[in-house]
Amino acid sequence: MRALLLMILLALSIPAGAAQRWEILPPTPAPIPADRGGQANVNGISLHYAVYGRGSPVILLHGGLANLDYWGHQIAALKSRHMVIAMDSRGHGRSTRDARPYGYDLMADDVIGLMDVLNLPKADIVGWSDGAILGLDLAIRYSSRVGKVFAFAANTVPSGVNDDVEKNPTFAAFIKRARQEYEKYSATPREYDSFLEQISKMWASEPNWTDAQLKAITAPVLVVDGDHDEAIKREHTEYIAATIPGAGLLILPNASHFAFLQDPDLFSYAVLHFLGDRAR
Repeated sequence: MRALLLMILLALSIPAGAAQRWEILPPTPAPIPADRGGQANVNGISLHYAVYGRGSPVILLHGGLANLDYWGHQIAALKSRHMVIAMDSRGHGRSTRDARPYGYDLMADDVIGLMDVLNLPKADIVGWSDGAILGLDLAIRYSSRVGKVFAFAANTVPSGVNDDVEKNPTFAAFIKRARQEYEKYSATPREYDSFLEQISKMWASEPNWTDAQLKAITAPVLVVDGDHDEAIKREHTEYIAATIPGAGLLILPNASHFAFLQDPDLFSYAVLHFLGDRAR
Protein backbone atom coordinates (compact mmCIF):
# COMPACT_ATOMS: atom_id res chain seq x y z
CA MET A 1 0.00 0.00 0.00
CA ARG A 2 1.07 3.59 -0.50
CA ALA A 3 2.06 5.87 2.36
CA LEU A 4 -1.13 6.65 4.25
CA LEU A 5 -1.83 9.45 6.72
CA LEU A 6 -4.23 8.42 9.46
CA MET A 7 -5.58 10.65 12.21
CA ILE A 8 -7.32 8.88 15.12
CA LEU A 9 -9.54 11.49 16.72
CA LEU A 10 -12.45 11.54 19.14
CA ALA A 11 -13.64 8.04 18.37
CA LEU A 12 -11.12 6.79 20.90
CA SER A 13 -11.81 9.78 23.19
CA ILE A 14 -9.47 12.40 24.52
CA PRO A 15 -10.18 13.09 28.20
CA ALA A 16 -11.89 16.39 28.98
CA GLY A 17 -9.47 19.10 29.96
CA ALA A 18 -6.47 17.28 28.50
CA ALA A 19 -5.87 19.66 25.59
CA GLN A 20 -2.26 20.17 26.72
CA ARG A 21 -1.56 16.52 27.45
CA TRP A 22 1.39 16.61 25.07
CA GLU A 23 3.21 18.99 27.42
CA ILE A 24 3.15 16.51 30.32
CA LEU A 25 5.67 13.74 30.97
CA PRO A 26 3.74 11.03 32.87
CA PRO A 27 5.57 8.82 35.36
CA THR A 28 7.66 5.92 34.16
CA PRO A 29 5.56 2.77 34.71
CA ALA A 30 6.54 0.53 37.61
CA PRO A 31 8.51 -2.56 36.54
CA ILE A 32 6.33 -5.54 35.63
CA PRO A 33 7.51 -8.93 36.95
CA ALA A 34 8.77 -10.96 34.01
CA ASP A 35 8.05 -14.59 33.23
CA ARG A 36 11.76 -14.99 32.62
CA GLY A 37 14.79 -12.88 31.86
CA GLY A 38 17.93 -11.51 33.42
CA GLN A 39 21.33 -10.85 31.90
CA ALA A 40 22.55 -12.33 28.60
CA ASN A 41 26.11 -12.30 27.30
CA VAL A 42 25.63 -10.65 23.92
CA ASN A 43 28.10 -9.01 21.56
CA GLY A 44 30.70 -8.37 24.26
CA ILE A 45 28.30 -6.94 26.87
CA SER A 46 25.87 -8.06 29.56
CA LEU A 47 22.44 -7.24 28.15
CA HIS A 48 19.40 -7.05 30.44
CA TYR A 49 16.13 -8.43 29.08
CA ALA A 50 12.70 -9.59 30.20
CA VAL A 51 10.19 -11.93 28.55
CA TYR A 52 6.42 -11.82 29.11
CA GLY A 53 3.56 -13.95 27.81
CA ARG A 54 3.24 -16.37 24.91
CA GLY A 55 2.54 -16.12 21.22
CA SER A 56 4.26 -14.56 18.24
CA PRO A 57 7.37 -12.67 19.38
CA VAL A 58 7.43 -8.88 19.61
CA ILE A 59 10.58 -7.03 20.67
CA LEU A 60 10.14 -3.64 22.37
CA LEU A 61 13.07 -1.23 21.90
CA HIS A 62 13.14 1.91 24.05
CA GLY A 63 14.45 5.38 23.26
CA GLY A 64 17.83 6.85 24.01
CA LEU A 65 18.69 7.41 27.71
CA ALA A 66 15.69 5.29 28.79
CA ASN A 67 15.18 1.67 29.84
CA LEU A 68 12.65 -1.11 29.33
CA ASP A 69 10.42 0.09 32.20
CA TYR A 70 9.07 2.79 29.89
CA TRP A 71 7.18 0.07 28.00
CA GLY A 72 5.13 -1.02 31.02
CA HIS A 73 1.73 -0.05 29.58
CA GLN A 74 2.46 -1.75 26.28
CA ILE A 75 3.79 -4.90 27.94
CA ALA A 76 0.54 -5.18 29.87
CA ALA A 77 -1.50 -4.74 26.67
CA LEU A 78 0.51 -7.14 24.51
CA LYS A 79 1.51 -10.02 26.77
CA SER A 80 -1.83 -11.84 26.63
CA ARG A 81 -1.43 -12.30 22.86
CA HIS A 82 2.31 -12.22 22.23
CA MET A 83 5.65 -13.26 23.60
CA VAL A 84 6.91 -9.80 24.51
CA ILE A 85 10.67 -9.30 24.78
CA ALA A 86 11.86 -6.03 26.28
CA MET A 87 15.52 -5.15 26.67
CA ASP A 88 17.77 -2.40 27.96
CA SER A 89 19.98 -1.18 25.12
CA ARG A 90 23.74 -1.31 25.68
CA GLY A 91 24.85 1.08 28.41
CA HIS A 92 21.22 1.86 29.27
CA GLY A 93 19.28 0.65 32.30
CA ARG A 94 20.77 -2.56 33.63
CA SER A 95 22.82 -3.39 30.51
CA THR A 96 26.56 -2.81 30.37
CA ARG A 97 28.68 -1.51 27.52
CA ASP A 98 32.23 -1.88 26.27
CA ALA A 99 34.70 0.66 24.92
CA ARG A 100 33.20 0.81 21.43
CA PRO A 101 31.46 4.09 20.57
CA TYR A 102 27.68 4.02 20.50
CA GLY A 103 26.27 3.40 17.04
CA TYR A 104 22.96 2.18 15.66
CA ASP A 105 24.50 -0.70 13.72
CA LEU A 106 26.26 -1.92 16.86
CA MET A 107 23.09 -1.64 18.94
CA ALA A 108 21.05 -3.42 16.25
CA ASP A 109 23.63 -6.21 16.32
CA ASP A 110 22.91 -6.50 20.06
CA VAL A 111 19.23 -7.13 19.27
CA ILE A 112 20.16 -9.91 16.87
CA GLY A 113 22.50 -11.34 19.50
CA LEU A 114 19.65 -11.49 22.03
CA MET A 115 17.38 -13.10 19.43
CA ASP A 116 20.04 -15.76 18.93
CA VAL A 117 20.30 -16.37 22.68
CA LEU A 118 16.51 -16.76 22.83
CA ASN A 119 16.41 -18.93 19.68
CA LEU A 120 14.14 -16.48 17.87
CA PRO A 121 14.60 -16.71 14.11
CA LYS A 122 12.28 -13.76 13.48
CA ALA A 123 10.31 -11.16 15.46
CA ASP A 124 8.19 -8.07 15.02
CA ILE A 125 9.71 -4.84 16.30
CA VAL A 126 8.07 -1.99 18.20
CA GLY A 127 10.48 0.88 18.68
CA TRP A 128 10.41 4.37 20.16
CA SER A 129 12.91 7.04 19.03
CA ASP A 130 16.34 5.33 19.10
CA GLY A 131 14.44 2.04 19.34
CA ALA A 132 12.50 2.91 16.18
CA ILE A 133 15.77 3.72 14.44
CA LEU A 134 17.05 0.30 15.52
CA GLY A 135 13.91 -1.29 14.06
CA LEU A 136 14.59 0.34 10.71
CA ASP A 137 18.28 -0.58 10.94
CA LEU A 138 17.28 -4.21 11.47
CA ALA A 139 14.89 -4.03 8.50
CA ILE A 140 17.72 -2.70 6.33
CA ARG A 141 20.51 -5.02 7.49
CA TYR A 142 18.71 -8.14 8.78
CA SER A 143 15.60 -8.38 6.62
CA SER A 144 15.19 -12.13 7.18
CA ARG A 145 15.02 -11.66 10.96
CA VAL A 146 12.38 -8.93 11.03
CA GLY A 147 8.62 -9.22 10.61
CA LYS A 148 6.69 -5.96 11.01
CA VAL A 149 8.23 -2.71 12.25
CA PHE A 150 6.22 -0.19 14.28
CA ALA A 151 8.53 2.83 14.17
CA PHE A 152 7.47 5.59 16.57
CA ALA A 153 9.37 8.91 16.48
CA ALA A 154 12.25 7.80 14.27
CA ASN A 155 14.66 9.85 12.21
CA THR A 156 16.80 8.58 9.33
CA VAL A 157 19.25 11.50 9.20
CA PRO A 158 20.33 13.87 12.00
CA SER A 159 18.65 16.83 10.29
CA GLY A 160 15.29 15.18 10.94
CA VAL A 161 15.58 16.27 14.58
CA ASN A 162 14.60 19.75 15.75
CA ASP A 163 17.46 21.98 16.89
CA ASP A 164 17.76 22.58 20.64
CA VAL A 165 15.21 19.88 21.45
CA GLU A 166 16.94 19.37 24.80
CA LYS A 167 15.73 22.86 25.81
CA ASN A 168 12.08 21.90 25.40
CA PRO A 169 10.63 21.67 28.95
CA THR A 170 9.10 18.21 28.46
CA PHE A 171 12.24 16.81 26.88
CA ALA A 172 14.42 18.46 29.51
CA ALA A 173 12.29 16.80 32.20
CA PHE A 174 12.90 13.46 30.51
CA ILE A 175 16.68 14.01 30.47
CA LYS A 176 16.58 14.88 34.18
CA ARG A 177 14.50 11.78 34.96
CA ALA A 178 16.82 9.63 32.85
CA ARG A 179 19.73 10.68 35.07
CA GLN A 180 17.89 9.50 38.18
CA GLU A 181 17.00 6.17 36.56
CA TYR A 182 20.53 5.69 35.25
CA GLU A 183 21.92 6.24 38.73
CA LYS A 184 19.40 3.72 40.09
CA TYR A 185 20.01 0.91 37.58
CA SER A 186 23.43 1.28 35.98
CA ALA A 187 26.53 -0.66 36.92
CA THR A 188 28.35 2.69 36.50
CA PRO A 189 25.92 5.02 38.29
CA ARG A 190 28.27 8.02 38.45
CA GLU A 191 28.92 8.16 34.72
CA TYR A 192 25.65 9.65 33.45
CA ASP A 193 27.29 12.83 32.15
CA SER A 194 29.75 10.80 30.09
CA PHE A 195 26.92 8.51 28.96
CA LEU A 196 24.82 11.49 27.82
CA GLU A 197 27.79 13.05 26.03
CA GLN A 198 28.54 9.86 24.11
CA ILE A 199 24.92 9.24 23.17
CA SER A 200 24.67 12.86 22.04
CA LYS A 201 27.64 12.31 19.72
CA MET A 202 25.78 9.42 18.11
CA TRP A 203 22.64 11.54 17.75
CA ALA A 204 24.66 14.29 16.06
CA SER A 205 26.11 11.98 13.42
CA GLU A 206 23.73 9.04 12.95
CA PRO A 207 21.80 7.58 11.26
CA ASN A 208 22.59 8.63 7.69
CA TRP A 209 20.47 6.42 5.49
CA THR A 210 19.96 7.14 1.82
CA ASP A 211 16.69 7.01 -0.08
CA ALA A 212 17.99 3.85 -1.74
CA GLN A 213 18.46 2.13 1.62
CA LEU A 214 14.96 3.07 2.77
CA LYS A 215 13.47 1.99 -0.55
CA ALA A 216 15.12 -1.42 -0.17
CA ILE A 217 13.16 -2.19 3.03
CA THR A 218 10.76 -5.07 2.43
CA ALA A 219 9.27 -5.42 5.93
CA PRO A 220 5.80 -3.97 6.57
CA VAL A 221 6.45 -0.66 8.33
CA LEU A 222 4.13 1.73 10.14
CA VAL A 223 5.75 5.13 10.67
CA VAL A 224 4.20 6.74 13.75
CA ASP A 225 4.57 9.98 15.66
CA GLY A 226 2.69 12.34 17.94
CA ASP A 227 1.26 15.52 16.49
CA HIS A 228 3.30 17.57 19.00
CA ASP A 229 6.61 15.70 18.91
CA GLU A 230 9.27 17.89 20.50
CA ALA A 231 12.14 16.15 18.72
CA ILE A 232 11.17 14.92 15.26
CA LYS A 233 10.16 17.26 12.43
CA ARG A 234 6.74 16.40 11.00
CA GLU A 235 7.96 16.73 7.43
CA HIS A 236 10.71 14.23 8.17
CA THR A 237 8.24 11.69 9.54
CA GLU A 238 6.15 12.11 6.40
CA TYR A 239 9.27 11.70 4.25
CA ILE A 240 10.14 8.38 5.91
CA ALA A 241 6.66 7.00 5.30
CA ALA A 242 6.65 8.21 1.70
CA THR A 243 10.06 6.66 0.96
CA ILE A 244 9.75 3.18 2.50
CA PRO A 245 7.75 1.05 0.04
CA GLY A 246 4.21 0.39 1.26
CA ALA A 247 4.73 2.11 4.60
CA GLY A 248 1.80 3.55 6.50
CA LEU A 249 1.83 6.82 8.39
CA LEU A 250 0.01 7.30 11.70
CA ILE A 251 -0.09 10.59 13.59
CA LEU A 252 -1.36 10.28 17.16
CA PRO A 253 -3.39 13.29 18.35
CA ASN A 254 -2.60 15.49 21.32
CA ALA A 255 0.62 13.60 21.99
CA SER A 256 4.35 14.15 21.81
CA HIS A 257 7.59 12.15 21.73
CA PHE A 258 6.19 10.38 24.80
CA ALA A 259 2.79 9.34 23.40
CA PHE A 260 3.14 5.79 24.78
CA LEU A 261 3.01 7.34 28.27
CA GLN A 262 0.60 10.19 27.51
CA ASP A 263 -2.04 8.07 25.77
CA PRO A 264 -1.04 4.45 26.42
CA ASP A 265 -4.42 2.98 25.47
CA LEU A 266 -4.39 4.57 22.03
CA PHE A 267 -0.73 3.76 21.50
CA SER A 268 -1.23 0.11 22.44
CA TYR A 269 -4.36 -0.09 20.28
CA ALA A 270 -2.34 1.14 17.32
CA VAL A 271 0.38 -1.44 17.98
CA LEU A 272 -2.11 -4.30 18.29
CA HIS A 273 -3.99 -3.24 15.18
CA PHE A 274 -0.76 -3.05 13.16
CA LEU A 275 0.33 -6.48 14.39
CA GLY A 276 -3.01 -7.90 13.21
CA ASP A 277 -4.73 -8.19 16.58
CA ARG A 278 -8.03 -6.76 17.62
CA ALA A 279 -8.07 -4.80 20.85
CA ARG A 280 -10.43 -6.14 23.47
